[in-house]
Amino acid sequence: MPHLDARNQAVIVLVGLLVVLTLVEMWLSYRENRHYYEKRDTFTNIYLTSLAFVLNLVVNSSTFFILSFAYRFRLFHISNLIAYWAVLVVTQDFLYWVLHYTGHYCRIFWAMHVTHHSSEHFNFTTGFRSTVFEPLYRTFFYLPLAFMGFNPIDILYAYLVTQLYGNLVHTQYQIPLPKWYSFIFVTPSHHRVHHASNIPYLDKNMGMVLILWDRMFGTFYEEHPAEPVKYGLTHQPKDTGPVNILFHEWKALIYDARMAPGWRNKVKYFLMPPGWSHDGRTQTAKVMQQSYKIQHGYHQDAA
Repeated sequence: MPHLDARNQAVIVLVGLLVVLTLVEMWLSYRENRHYYEKRDTFTNIYLTSLAFVLNLVVNSSTFFILSFAYRFRLFHISNLIAYWAVLVVTQDFLYWVLHYTGHYCRIFWAMHVTHHSSEHFNFTTGFRSTVFEPLYRTFFYLPLAFMGFNPIDILYAYLVTQLYGNLVHTQYQIPLPKWYSFIFVTPSHHRVHHASNIPYLDKNMGMVLILWDRMFGTFYEEHPAEPVKYGLTHQPKDTGPVNILFHEWKALIYDARMAPGWRNKVKYFLMPPGWSHDGRTQTAKVMQQSYKIQHGYHQDAA
């Protein structure tokens, strides 16, 4: 039997842990009658992650080629193994935050990312509710890592490990964690906020592993007992069939662009945040949050 290196061992342990936790959460949810899982929703999550897995396989060679090409022009070399992996994981996590932020503030990317937020349930399988088309553009956000001198294989492993951690925070169970941990790392509470459709919670807590990026760049928000989380989208699609769940936002985006007067407005519908409209008939999350704060006297910058 071939020897597994530390990278493979870490992935196997994390995947195994995630599978076990998912089964335990399903059992507890059923035993305690919590309704965290719903059969059709769970199958949709499996369907979406299967599509993403297939697309990852299709584009994997081109992803590796692009990163390898950039790696030829690397600018640095970190010889210390601990420093190498620490810098790689932290930088990769920041670049994921940039990718994730883009997915929420540029509508063409939101049209692809929206599938991950379309569930009205929140459990470990929601973490598998993939942004199916993300493999088509994700590599370009991680190119700086190759230029920084990180091996393409290591970049892909770091991405996989951080993604697996991101799956572990998709749970409604209250997990007591020390304050220092929740100050630095993303917790289930942080990520419940991220999946909420409540106006104060929209577009918050974009981090995958580290919550520090959100604290630094103003997208951090605490979960509040007075504002129970409502999962899903502000406007849920009526048709949650296998095709519409993937393309409903694309349909809405193309319709809005076609109906907009002038090419500038048409282009803006693709590049501006979700909710932007040339005539103000719909509003972005930031505008809705400003109105909500005025109406309810709500402290929006809860940190």
